[in-house]
Amino acid sequence: MLLRSPPSLSLSSLKRDSNDVSIFPPDMICSLKCWRHSSALRFSRRNVSGSFVINASKEDDSKLAFDAVFKPFEEVEKELSLVAAGTRSSLARQKFSELCEAALNEQINVEYNVSYVYHAMYAYFDRDNVALKGLAKYFKDASVEEREHAEKFMEYQNKRGGRIKLQSILKPVSEFDHVEKGDALHAMELALSLEKLTNEKLLNLHKVASESNDVQLADFVESEFLNEQVEAIKKVSEFVAELRRMGKGHGVWHFDQMLLRGLVNGA
Repeated sequence: MLLRSPPSLSLSSLKRDSNDVSIFPPDMICSLKCWRHSSALRFSRRNVSGSFVINASKEDDSKLAFDAVFKPFEEVEKELSLVAAGTRSSLARQKFSELCEAALNEQINVEYNVSYVYHAMYAYFDRDNVALKGLAKYFKDASVEEREHAEKFMEYQNKRGGRIKLQSILKPVSEFDHVEKGDALHAMELALSLEKLTNEKLLNLHKVASESNDVQLADFVESEFLNEQVEAIKKVSEFVAELRRMGKGHGVWHFDQMLLRGLVNGA
């Protein structure tokens, strides 16, 4: 840091006592070397026997320069010794068990598989010979939502210092027509089963977190997913009940149009 002495300050006006002690505070040992015709000083500091010594010398460019050396506190040095030295090890990992890490990777795989099935449903109902655009839109949105859940779990895995290990995704069916139920009811009943399966897996993840005394993971599952999953099960259950009541006829088309316009409760 460079400073310039004020013009009104005269070095010759500095008063000293008989022991040549400068005007600096008495708790600092100071030694001042100055030139009468120069208003610029260069200060350096060093530690001598527990006290600071400040020396002043002439600077050719008429600027002041301060040099300081700082050492970390002893407490910080202790924490530094606990940080992983290898570049392949997580620096953020703390009280995160391997069981929780594996359970998170399993949940990521569940979310991606469910998303994949919903995407297959979207492709089916978007066909020109099926043409139920409301159901196609609903299942496409559901697929995106499940994929977002997977990504949220991945972000949390990285945040806790775990390793993401993506697993295989099973090939979903591509035909959803059913002789007795019809395609709309059959697909919605399958969606209800998927939502219940996802909820069961979430509860298992929460159980692993609780048994591992991982309060943070348990709170993450509770606050971000469990309530939302219960709401999803309730919504799909109502869709199944409505489709069962209306059968395979014109009511399916009417239900589809309400889905498309967002008029169905919870859609």
